[in-house]
Amino acid sequence: MVNIFLDTNVLFDIGVRNKKRARELFHRRLFISPLSFHIYCYSQNIKMPNKKIKKMYDFFGIINLSSKILKQAMEGPTNDLEDNIQLYSAQRADCDYFLTNDKRLLKMTFFGKTKIVSKI
Repeated sequence: MVNIFLDTNVLFDIGVRNKKRARELFHRRLFISPLSFHIYCYSQNIKMPNKKIKKMYDFFGIINLSSKILKQAMEGPTNDLEDNIQLYSAQRADCDYFLTNDKRLLKMTFFGKTKIVSKI
């Protein structure tokens, strides 16, 4: 089975904007960064504890945000720290695909062995 890392914008798609996309991804091995949880909850003004967020936490593989990932992310490959953390988190999870809607990231096509795509 392939490993798929979801960029924060895709997490928003499946959590808020696009339920069809959520169904398409449901039976896959999906990974996200803790940053994505933070951004999602903050932007949606979600208060804790929250059953929906707990279910999301249990469903996704969460890649620990380590000092190593942060240090790597500060060096690039882009000038956006959050994007870099996401990319290095996908690499840490040994993901085959990095799923994003970010046009700048899609232009990269690959980060290491991870293919950057807008759909699976």
